[in-house]
Amino acid sequence: MIGRPVKRSLTLHGHRTSVSLEDSFWTAFRDIARETGKPINVLAAEIDELRGVESGLASAIRVYILNYYQTKAQDGA
Repeated sequence: MIGRPVKRSLTLHGHRTSVSLEDSFWTAFRDIARETGKPINVLAAEIDELRGVESGLASAIRVYILNYYQTKAQDGA
């Protein structure tokens, strides 16, 4: 069962912002940050810099998570 998105605070480039993500996405996001050795705010800032203006941050994070795990599965890790 997928729950409703929960608003969480992040700091991007010294500015506070919020992003609404479902618990399963937030958990995966934290896991990826830990696996890559990056603070979650740094990872969020990297994703923010790569996303297009037509994409919201929450959507960009979800796509990043999907791509991360797809790549990991293809690499056999």
